[in-house]
Amino acid sequence: MINFLLSWLVSAAVLILVSYVVPGFTVASFGAALIAALVVGIINAVVVPVLNLIALPINFLTLGLFSFVISALGLLLAAALVKGFVIAGFGSALLAAIVIALANAGVGLLGGRSFA
Repeated sequence: MINFLLSWLVSAAVLILVSYVVPGFTVASFGAALIAALVVGIINAVVVPVLNLIALPINFLTLGLFSFVISALGLLLAAALVKGFVIAGFGSALLAAIVIALANAGVGLLGGRSFA
């Protein structure tokens, strides 16, 4: 349970960090970041794997880079569901997906875990 709570807090912190780095990516408050992190985690666990399976040929041709497009779509879906979590457009979502992947890699190198 402690690991889940830590991952949830780290995910919310990553979303807040991304809101400072990516123009058009806005998180209104820490509470909105917590809810957004939870929704993004659920979408990443349920919707994104299905989309990755459907897009497997495209992902293969792009050497996995299409995964960022799918992650951006997941972020846009989460932004549509969570009040206080706004993404201006697909470009912002795509850049945010890349920054989140880099942040998650950094968190992973430090021994942590994030589901954003």
